[in-house]
Amino acid sequence: MREVWHPPADEITLAGVMHALSDPARLHILGRIAQAEDGEPCSDLAEDIALHKSTVSHHYRVLREAGLTRTEVDGRSRVIRLRQDDLDKRFPGLLPAVLAAIDV
Repeated sequence: MREVWHPPADEITLAGVMHALSDPARLHILGRIAQAEDGEPCSDLAEDIALHKSTVSHHYRVLREAGLTRTEVDGRSRVIRLRQDDLDKRFPGLLPAVLAAIDV
């Protein structure tokens, strides 16, 4: 399985995470990803969100580059997962607080 670039856990910044969380669409996407135990296929998420595919792709990239998600590529499909362990080590309690406040 091929992976796309992700920041190392020790390079995830609070400013980057907060920027990624500042958009309501990205919060919704993050909440959906958190609900999926084995990750969420990008195509499934994109179908359920009332945004253009290019906009959804942009939001995926912002979440990934901020260190909130990990995207794995398998052939033509992509699966997105939360980087919960990395985020809990870097910013304890932040992700559970954010997820508790999201209305999905």
